[in-house]
Amino acid sequence: QVQLVESGGGLAQAGGSLRLSCAPSRSGFDTIIISWYRQAPGKEREWVAVINGGGGTNYLDSVRGRFTISRDNAKNIIYLQMSSLKPEDTGVYYCNAGTSVPGTYWGQGIQVTVSS
Repeated sequence: QVQLVESGGGLAQAGGSLRLSCAPSRSGFDTIIISWYRQAPGKEREWVAVINGGGGTNYLDSVRGRFTISRDNAKNIIYLQMSSLKPEDTGVYYCNAGTSVPGTYWGQGIQVTVSS
């Protein structure tokens, strides 16, 4: 039973920033694909960003240039740095891990609210 624990969410003002963290409950995720997803109120879940074991990244077009996904393999933590936040970034953010996109393991989700 692998757990992904998200932290760092909360309330931000438009134009502000937040950094989300995802901490897997065990080691060995350094070569695994890690993704972030989000679900806005009344909307379907959408993929936001991905990082693979080699450090390659990709992003949803609407967040590219504003969000950065990274991983600290020594600490076994994955980050999503969110800058220039917009109200439409509001939603529940989920960390995801596995060998595909999406992968097998999901976090419980963490709320991000961006005010106008």
